[in-house]
Amino acid sequence: MNQHAIQNLTLFDLLARSWRRPSAVADLRFSADGSTVAFTGIDGTVALAAVADQEPPESRIRVSGDLGQTTIRPRQKAPAPLITTAALGEGDVPLANYLGSGFLVGTAAGEVVHLAADGTVMETLVKIDGPTVAIDYSPRTAMTAVSNGQDIFLSRGGGDALRLRCGATPFTNALAFSPGGRRLACGLEHGLSIWMIEGDATPIRDFAFPARPISIRWIGDGTWLACGLETGGFALVSMTDGRAEIVAGFPTPVRTVCWSQPENALFASGAFRIAGWSMTAPPLEGETSGALETGRAGLVPVETVAAHPEKRLIAAGYANGRITIAQIGAPDELLVRPLGSAVTALAWSGDGRHLAVGAVNGTAAIITFPAQMFK
Repeated sequence: MNQHAIQNLTLFDLLARSWRRPSAVADLRFSADGSTVAFTGIDGTVALAAVADQEPPESRIRVSGDLGQTTIRPRQKAPAPLITTAALGEGDVPLANYLGSGFLVGTAAGEVVHLAADGTVMETLVKIDGPTVAIDYSPRTAMTAVSNGQDIFLSRGGGDALRLRCGATPFTNALAFSPGGRRLACGLEHGLSIWMIEGDATPIRDFAFPARPISIRWIGDGTWLACGLETGGFALVSMTDGRAEIVAGFPTPVRTVCWSQPENALFASGAFRIAGWSMTAPPLEGETSGALETGRAGLVPVETVAAHPEKRLIAAGYANGRITIAQIGAPDELLVRPLGSAVTALAWSGDGRHLAVGAVNGTAAIITFPAQMFK
């Protein structure tokens, strides 16, 4: 590789292990122990990658003796191939992490199976009527929630599934246990239902929204949750007083929402910049309340966002493939990749060293950052 080519390499080229799947990546998850990433495709398959980097960036960094300039050489070996499953559904399959290094995957046959890190399909934990369209798992209570699009089922420790009786209102493909596992948020066609799971499952609150939730995320202490909506922005719900507000004004659908624990802040995709709010002044009285101007505004919408688990940083993936990492509340951005296929999924590892990426063209990647990069 000539010197000019090396100078034109992006951070993505230098730091990422990247693979190409035969279909678009729909979702991804790090395992609970941080050892494995699972990527789901719209072809119904799941691909697994080990997080451990055989050529970590620290081993490729050089500091010149005369100028003290730091450089990093490109990788010399191709990454180990992904481990892939057969198609488990007719489209993208729902995914949740499970136990240490495993995952739960929902199938078209109504099964929730335990997928091991080596790609082995282990036992079936839950079996329901109809295809599985949504799942979530709470490690605190060993409870699995499953939806077939019409009903919600609960199973503790792989026992028989209990059907929640919720009337004729259909559920959507959004389910999320609270961090403590005591409550379950269930998306409705035009709203949200919150259930208390301790003892006999009991509905405790219902909220009406103008559109269906497509993602649900709880804040770490369970006092708030945010729902990206199919159209019209996102919903912000206070579990303390039962108040719910719609934060509108987004030019494109809010596909993802996330919480920054270090900053006590909420972020959403769907705007032409990284949209964020401090929860010391939550956006309940208008979209500008507590707004955190983060990164730079542009002409391309943000498709997905992911907050760093330990630092005041937020990663964003754009419709044109751009990937940036910004300091919360500041215009500074680290450009990881300038262009590429539209980003569909982003997630940080629990230690904040790795950023997993999925894209429309089937790109699945793990970006491993040097320890000294985010001081």
